[in-house]
Amino acid sequence: MIFWGVMITRLYHVSIKSNFYYEGLAKENIERKQFIKPVRGEISDTNGHLLAMNQIGFSLSLAPHLKIGGDQLNKVIDKLIETFPDLNKTVMIKVYKKHASPYNHKYIKVVDFIHYSDMMGAYPKLSLLHNLKIEAETKRYYPYGKFAAHIVGYTGRSNKKENAKDKVVDIVGKVGKTGLERHYNKVLEGELGYEVSKVTATNKAIKVLEKELPKDNKNITLNIDIDLQRMIYERFGEHTGVAIVMRTNGEILAAVSYPSYDPNMFVGGISSKDWKALQDDLAHPFTNKFIHGTYPPGSSIKMGMALAFSKALPNVLDSSEHCAGYITLGSSKHKFRCWSRWGHGTVKLRRAIRESCDVYFYNKSLKVGIDAMAKNLRSFGLGVKTGVDLPREYAGVMPDKAWKMKRFKQPWYKGETVISAIGQGYDLVTPLQIARYTGLIATSYLATPHIAKVIDGKVLNPKLKKIDFDAYYLSEIRKGMYDVCNIRGGTAFRTMSKLPIIVAGKTGTSQVTSIPQSAKKRLKESELAYFHRSHAWITTYAPYENPKYIVTMLVEHGGHGGSTAGPMVADIYKWLYKHGYFKEEGKSVKMMDNNSSF
Repeated sequence: MIFWGVMITRLYHVSIKSNFYYEGLAKENIERKQFIKPVRGEISDTNGHLLAMNQIGFSLSLAPHLKIGGDQLNKVIDKLIETFPDLNKTVMIKVYKKHASPYNHKYIKVVDFIHYSDMMGAYPKLSLLHNLKIEAETKRYYPYGKFAAHIVGYTGRSNKKENAKDKVVDIVGKVGKTGLERHYNKVLEGELGYEVSKVTATNKAIKVLEKELPKDNKNITLNIDIDLQRMIYERFGEHTGVAIVMRTNGEILAAVSYPSYDPNMFVGGISSKDWKALQDDLAHPFTNKFIHGTYPPGSSIKMGMALAFSKALPNVLDSSEHCAGYITLGSSKHKFRCWSRWGHGTVKLRRAIRESCDVYFYNKSLKVGIDAMAKNLRSFGLGVKTGVDLPREYAGVMPDKAWKMKRFKQPWYKGETVISAIGQGYDLVTPLQIARYTGLIATSYLATPHIAKVIDGKVLNPKLKKIDFDAYYLSEIRKGMYDVCNIRGGTAFRTMSKLPIIVAGKTGTSQVTSIPQSAKKRLKESELAYFHRSHAWITTYAPYENPKYIVTMLVEHGGHGGSTAGPMVADIYKWLYKHGYFKEEGKSVKMMDNNSSF
């Protein structure tokens, strides 16, 4: 019985299944299916300026089964070198040899791209070479280069892993590697077309049996204003850092990570020399600092910290705190110092924001505790990913007891609570998180930042999450931010008070090196070695009464936010006003009771 079962199975394989197999082979011998590559979608800014476009040109492919080193192969390659002297014969032969196989019946591409203008004069002669195939090709080009590199990203040659995941990538051989090119690659790449042809024994097409055109030109329009982006980039000058301009609904108008790089270097494959230069640059031009740079937030966190206190203990902000310039914990002689050596005296909430009193936040944090602080700050968008439409965003850290135990296998100490309360210690955020959370302070809505505006004809709608706060405390915090920019003595008064619109904000200084307890007087930032200087923050919104825009800036090793980042932010607001972003709005608020709430 077993014998007959084996025989029946064998008979099936020989007479039926193998018949399907050989029929398939026979069909392949008379029909050829070729994929038609889609044209990659273009990326433009909000005013229609192209940020990623396709240059038109041609690729060159050689017929298969040419003998390596033989006359036919050498003849056609020598002709290409004669026509285009910049081509490399050794490289072309190496590429051909890599893909040559008795089983490969497809032409082998040896030159990815020849520009249209260079090919036109040569085409009549080259088209006569029967071992050469000339095909229309496109090459990605970024007209604004370094100005939008960290936003737009770049495309490059795909690898085996990328090819295996995506049929279009496998056929086209290019894929978005960074930025929007990567995040929206599935949209931009389009869909393959194909053509089924009847062919002769020599693989010559004699009749088109079926054809499907590719779905391509799936374009993306951004919220980015490239003129604003360029102005900010050039304004950085000798400094390094980040600047973000965002509408309160999350639409990003500009996001500058300075310095940057030219993405066109990567399109055809970057040289090892250029790659090493990027990697060795201490200013980190290749790093997208607004989502991959994590920094201590310093005093820019204090508005959120106050709201976190109020969420944890509803009445904790009602009482004032006395600042003598420092606090100590228990019997320890270690001083947790305020930035003001002589202290601020009795301080209420509004004044704590305006004058950035550290002791106020030290004392409140000890009443609330790190776990409640961290939980609420994460709900405000700090230490968590923003959800921006860019790849591989970093989360940062809003530490608590469990985080430290998992990370260091150590318990949490009260001293770590107080330094976390002023945005130091383990606290790490991205500049985009600070911009997003500033929008929350301004509007009570936590927006999801987004760069794309229209994707293949579909308009993206803003995503906003309402967060409820005690109205009185939120009002006092906003008044404190008004004071920072508009009341004499505010840390950004000198640069922000003379603008054509009213701005509210907060400066911050995040230390990168600790100050010894033995130091009686702090050195000026300008007296420190460059990499020991603090980062300078300023985060703002405007207009004060009807917030529409967020401008957040971090100057790396810039010292104090008001003096270094402030003038740059002021110039951004002047540009926005000049170019109609505020329309008819101007100064209409003259603040407000200068009373004991300061």
